[in-house]
Amino acid sequence: MASRRKARILAFQALYAWDAAGTPVPELLSFSWLEPERFETYEEEHRVFARLLIAGTIENIGEVDAAIRAQLQNWSFERLKRVDLAILRIGAYSLMYQKDIPVQITIDEAIEIAKEYGAEDSFRFVNGVLDGIRKARAT
Repeated sequence: MASRRKARILAFQALYAWDAAGTPVPELLSFSWLEPERFETYEEEHRVFARLLIAGTIENIGEVDAAIRAQLQNWSFERLKRVDLAILRIGAYSLMYQKDIPVQITIDEAIEIAKEYGAEDSFRFVNGVLDGIRKARAT
């Protein structure tokens, strides 16, 4: 598994915990919520990139959520599954603020995480929303 994918999964899990349980940001960034044995499986580069995704997404949550909301057709933001929302937030943050990462990589990574952790059709939904954000940002 690519190292950035591991970091994205770690960030996705942290954002899920932040949304579902209200885990405080300092705890998210220290990864104290991870079991010590699992924490040790992540190299420092994974942790650094995951921290960047977590902190950046939360710092810009208003803009990130607004971009997601703008792409929802016949669906309310409040009805989004928390797993899908966490994946979308990381993807939207990356599309909006990480200009050094190719757009297609961001979307492909989000799709793969949705296939692994989301519901059966989550990856299609994630693809559609993130592609919509991509198109909106390109205009």
